[in-house]
Amino acid sequence: MSDMKLTKEKMLTFNGHEKLSALKAPAKLTEFGERQNEANEALAANVNDLIKRVCALEDQEVKNKEIMSRIAAELSSFKKELDRVRLTEKLNSGAIERLDRAVRLAEGDGLDNA
Repeated sequence: MSDMKLTKEKMLTFNGHEKLSALKAPAKLTEFGERQNEANEALAANVNDLIKRVCALEDQEVKNKEIMSRIAAELSSFKKELDRVRLTEKLNSGAIERLDRAVRLAEGDGLDNA
């Protein structure tokens, strides 16, 4: 954030409603102009800081979307792989049970248990 903090005092460019003589008017006008310039500088610095912050947030949002998209793709790939492993495990378990039964039958052990 800007070092130029906006305060009521910084933004106050006109102070006083006294009647001015023709001799004091130029000095007061100059004082008002200087204060207005300071207020404008403070506002400009704060607006520029806000613009930078918004741009940084927008950049981060784009990065976050890209990251989330990659995570979603990885998650989908992981789910497919997990489903494949589960199916393989089921098929292997079934095959092992069938082979076990076949071996027991061949040995004559499983005739009573089949």
